[in-house]
Amino acid sequence: MPTIECDETRARERLEAAGVTVEAGNTDHEEWRASHGGGTAVAYEGKVVVQGGDTARLEGLLREHGGRVHAYFDGASRGNPGPAAVGWVLVTDDGIVADGGERIGTATNNQAEYRALLRVLEVARDHGFDEIRLRGDSELIVKQVRGEWNTNDPELREHRVDAREGLMAFEEWSIEHVPREINARADELANEALDDA
Repeated sequence: MPTIECDETRARERLEAAGVTVEAGNTDHEEWRASHGGGTAVAYEGKVVVQGGDTARLEGLLREHGGRVHAYFDGASRGNPGPAAVGWVLVTDDGIVADGGERIGTATNNQAEYRALLRVLEVARDHGFDEIRLRGDSELIVKQVRGEWNTNDPELREHRVDAREGLMAFEEWSIEHVPREINARADELANEALDDA
């Protein structure tokens, strides 16, 4: 459960300005409660605790400023194409902000890598970050997004366009190729999603 250290009154104002209904707390210690986008926020003095299955949108509204996030992504495919999944991790100086893995149907490994990149961009944007440092273990994806390599594959070309558009949501961004062991958590989440099927 993410805990956001903040002024709970200003956090409430940000939620209300975004059209989120804020209700009274359930106990004497709770300042207020609000549900939005699959998550629930419970405010206490000086902090807001966020819980639920999908808290990204709610967390994005609660944070006062974007800040920088390190985003790790990985795609996995069993067969090429075959059953595929993505994994991603968002990390700040405070530790892991969010992570996840999910099946995406049938895809090649490169398609899965791009889908993982697109997913982590979406989650980082929903969290309200304005600077993103992307890290993935697919040299192909990294170099294509940077514009160093081209592709003849129409689907990968489309994914690259989508990724470049997604990056425009951030004031600053970079994408870097890292060894698989540096990207181990994202890889693990993608494979766990495949194993859970």
